[in-house]
Amino acid sequence: MLRFVLGPDRQVVPDLAARLPGRGMWLSARADVIETARAKGAFARAARGPVIFPPDLQEVLRAGLERRIADHLGLARRAGQAVAGFAKVRAWLTQGCVAGLVEAADGSEAERSRLLGGAGAGVWVAWPLAAAALGCVFGRDGAVHVAVARGRLAEALLVEIERLAGVTGKVLTNQAGE
Repeated sequence: MLRFVLGPDRQVVPDLAARLPGRGMWLSARADVIETARAKGAFARAARGPVIFPPDLQEVLRAGLERRIADHLGLARRAGQAVAGFAKVRAWLTQGCVAGLVEAADGSEAERSRLLGGAGAGVWVAWPLAAAALGCVFGRDGAVHVAVARGRLAEALLVEIERLAGVTGKVLTNQAGE
């Protein structure tokens, strides 16, 4: 779900953290639902008056969700619940402590398959960000493979990735071995 609020100028503002003040308008995190609500005036009805849409609402949502994914990965890294790099990820996979893998969207499919040969059951795999964006989280020029340990941070990260997938209309996750 995505929450939207009205700014002081009656402009629709995405509230991705669901913390902004005001009466929120909740919609499914799907591009078609957002566009239908926009076209049929659902925002104006919920706000009880006219509203203004930013011309690049989809881009604002995409960028905001990608930023939230990077923030969650940064929290996991600082908590010791995420590592980057083929060797470290492979080691975590063999230990069985991995909830999911975040792969670079522009990474090699062959390299991803080679790494996933050791993935255990129940490990989700996602590719929401480019290697440069993943690298920024880990203080590198780029990162292709990131493992996230089981826990609440991994669960919150997966929620954000699924929201991004809904907004962009792209498949960004699967279960290992599928």
